Amino acid sequence: MHIDRLEKKWAGISLGIAGLFVAIILGSALFHGIHAPSNVETIDSARLHLSEEFAEDNLGPQRNPDGSITVRMVAGRYGFYPKTMVLPAETSLTFRWVSLDVIHGVHIPMTNMSTMIVPGYVAQVNTVLHHTGDYPLLCNEYCGMGHAHMWSNLKVVSKAQWADMNNQGGATHE
Repeated sequence: MHIDRLEKKWAGISLGIAGLFVAIILGSALFHGIHAPSNVETIDSARLHLSEEFAEDNLGPQRNPDGSITVRMVAGRYGFYPKTMVLPAETSLTFRWVSLDVIHGVHIPMTNMSTMIVPGYVAQVNTVLHHTGDYPLLCNEYCGMGHAHMWSNLKVVSKAQWADMNNQGGATHE
């Protein structure tokens, strides 16, 4: 079987371009610290209100003994709960989400934070928010007629401000 020289050349160029794209994607993922989800936990979405971790009183930010913060949130038609939260800057944050109903996506613009929230599973993402200010938390997966209104707000303050709020009994979420 004979393959023309020109066909071999274009096949090589095509494979080279595909290889270059794969290398760029892998390099970018390694350089920016992007990882495939590795935390696989299941939960009964119909009984979230009865679970200890995602009960209404446990939602929002909670300080861990090592100084990091765990943020528990629930996504449900059509909102993220709690609706607003105050978080410290330059602190290791672990976001844990569950869905009450359908697949949701969560994205915080201008950060590396984006994941899918699948009913029956706990979605977990670790990040650090470096800059103070307000961050919208948006649903990026169409979840029904009220999808456009599904948002929440994160207010990031300095570590000192956050510590003062907690020491004075100030609310860090609503």
